[in-house]
Amino acid sequence: MTTVVLWLFIVVGTCYSVLCSEDHLRDMDSFISAVEQAEESNPDLSPLALVRRLRRTAGHEDPLTLHFLGASNNISHTHTFVFNTTLFGFFDKAIHHFVTDRGEERGVVLTQDGTTVAIAPMLLGIEVGLKAKLEGTPPLGMFPLTLAKNLGLSFLSLQDFPPAQRLGPDGCWDNVTHPRVFQLSRVPTLATDALVNGGMDGSILGMDLATLAPSKQPGKLSKVLKGYYNHVLEGQDLGVVSSHISPKRREIAQALLGTLDTQRQVMETLYLVWRLEDTQWIAKDTGVEKAVRDGMLEFVHRYWDCPTIIPRCQWGAAPYRGSPFPLALPLPFLYIHHTYEPNRPCHSFRQCSRSMRAMQRFHQEDRGWADIGYSFVVGSDGYIYEGRGWHHLGTHTRGQNSYGYGVAFIGNYSSSLPSRHALDLVRQHLAKCAVDGGRLQANFTLHGHRQLVDTSCPGDALYSEIRGWEHFGETSSSKKDQ
Repeated sequence: MTTVVLWLFIVVGTCYSVLCSEDHLRDMDSFISAVEQAEESNPDLSPLALVRRLRRTAGHEDPLTLHFLGASNNISHTHTFVFNTTLFGFFDKAIHHFVTDRGEERGVVLTQDGTTVAIAPMLLGIEVGLKAKLEGTPPLGMFPLTLAKNLGLSFLSLQDFPPAQRLGPDGCWDNVTHPRVFQLSRVPTLATDALVNGGMDGSILGMDLATLAPSKQPGKLSKVLKGYYNHVLEGQDLGVVSSHISPKRREIAQALLGTLDTQRQVMETLYLVWRLEDTQWIAKDTGVEKAVRDGMLEFVHRYWDCPTIIPRCQWGAAPYRGSPFPLALPLPFLYIHHTYEPNRPCHSFRQCSRSMRAMQRFHQEDRGWADIGYSFVVGSDGYIYEGRGWHHLGTHTRGQNSYGYGVAFIGNYSSSLPSRHALDLVRQHLAKCAVDGGRLQANFTLHGHRQLVDTSCPGDALYSEIRGWEHFGETSSSKKDQ
């Protein structure tokens, strides 16, 4: 029987709350809500048919996608698919990725964990996984479609720039409660942070779907997205959460993809793109392999070795008062603090952002400082929050501020410890990121605040913990600043 697929677009009077305005909210919750509406309108529609229709709506029919996934109207069964014009318009804008002349990145959404994700590569990864599950085949094209193509083209387009400038950037939303405009922090590459986040998420979700047990069928697309992006920690240690959730994207993606020869796969993806687009002559450029090798080293450093750092603009920082004083890098010390107040850990982007604003307000208004005192602050939500940052002098360790970074864990750790995951963010990731990035000396020394200032900070429990860390250094009491 000939396969017939009928795509119907009908105008209906219903206007759903998240889709009513041309200037709709650009967050993951709104996208999931729209997916749910499509599913409710088409209860017999399979998840694979839905993601293919979404791909068609956004016009993603480039040669590489067609090579691995086929045409988006290639559905294996007959059905009638109804998209009203409101949903069609919403998905078209939500999925189609580009950057405007003003540096606004479109086709990206804000997630509940405070990170920004490009929808297109995430959906491509899901489609690869669903196709593999349906056909009982390996998930061919997963890395090329989600990450390798964007990475490779970005590396080549900026060969004359340092590797660090061939990836990113991140950006900030105009309003994290009602996000509508995402402004990039500098001139974009072809692999912005949102595209990389979306690519990692697509790889994770796609592999999860492709490796489902033979007896288990994929759930609805909305359920898959909710499980990954809307997980509520409720005081759990993120390190013991076994399910795949967005705050753990970097470590999960590294575990999934880190065993691959990613440099070779990026090269093979580029050769395939050039062959499909009949531009093989580009492959003769002898600088291609070096550009990819240097680029992948930077990718691993930036997105796998380093932790995600939520920028100041994202948590709602007030402006610095005056002019910040630059640090002379690399620094020789890392100082560990606890905030004491707030005295409880934060487990979500909203909670941690609220704590950051409260601390900054206290430091600026009550203590008269120019800004929040710490260089970085660690939440229990899986993220580190930017305070003074890598380059500016902090106000965290009296008499020692110019010699080291001050890193504070949100909470009171006099008798209990931060979550193991939060501890590992600093011990295993932030420190390595700082050393490899030339911000901390390789032989840096780690101290607790109390070793240098007459204080109980960072609390007895946390201080006892860090004494067992590599780079910890003892001090004499004479070094304390009273």
